[in-house]
Amino acid sequence: MELKKGIYILPSLFTTGNVFCGFYAFIAVLNEDFYFAAWAIFVAIVFDALDGRVARLTKTTSAFGVQYDSLADVISFGMAPAFLAYSWVLKPFDRLGWMAAFLFLLCGALRLARFNVTKPDISGNHFIGLPVPAAAAVIASIVIAFEDIFSIRLDPIIMVCVVYLLAFLMVSNIHYPAFKKFEFKRRVTFTRFLFVILFLYVFATIPRVSLFVLSLMYTLCGPVLSLVVMYKGKEQSETQKTSSP
Repeated sequence: MELKKGIYILPSLFTTGNVFCGFYAFIAVLNEDFYFAAWAIFVAIVFDALDGRVARLTKTTSAFGVQYDSLADVISFGMAPAFLAYSWVLKPFDRLGWMAAFLFLLCGALRLARFNVTKPDISGNHFIGLPVPAAAAVIASIVIAFEDIFSIRLDPIIMVCVVYLLAFLMVSNIHYPAFKKFEFKRRVTFTRFLFVILFLYVFATIPRVSLFVLSLMYTLCGPVLSLVVMYKGKEQSETQKTSSP
C-alpha cells in the first residue's frame, strides 16, 4: 500500500537521529564504552522530544511518523538501555541478569503499544505509566554518574532492583505529568523566570548530577503524587461520613 501523502522530511530526520543514537549506543556498549553509550541515549531523548514538537509546529504530523517514532523508541529506549544495563553490571547474574534486561525491554514495548492505542482525550495532560524515555534516562544517568563521578560500578543487586522497578512503573497505571501545556510564549511570573534561570545554571554547571537527580525525581513523582491523591481521597470520604447525618 503506497503512502498517500508521502513522508514528511523534517520530523522524520529527527526520528532518524533518534535511531542513529540508539544504534550507536549498541556499538559503544560492544566496545565497553558505557559512558558514551549512556550519553547517546540522552541525545536520543533530545531527538525524540524534538521530532514530535517539530511535527506539531510545522503541522506535519502523520500516521507514518507516529509508527516510525514508536519503532525508534523501542530501539533507543528499550533495547539500548536494556543491553547497556546487562553489559554494565547485570552480566554476572547470568540468567537473572539477562531476564531482567529482557523484562525492561518487554515492558517498554508494551508501554509504547498502550500509548499508541490510547486516545489523546483519555491521557489528557498526563501519561499512564512511566514514559519509556524517562525509564531509559534513569539507567543512562546511573551509568554516567557511577562511571564518571564515582568511578565505580553500581552494586548488581541494586541495579537488578532498579530495572525491575522501572519495568513495573512503565506498565503500571500510575499517572506521570506530560507537560503538554508548557509554552515558551506564555507569560510567567518573575519568580518562575528566576527559577528557570537557576535550573539552567545548575544544569549547565553540573549536568551529570543534574541528569541523575532529574530522572530520579521524575520517576518517583508518579508514585508520590498517586499516594497524595489517595490520601486526599480518603480524607474527603472520611469528612463526608462524619458530616453526614
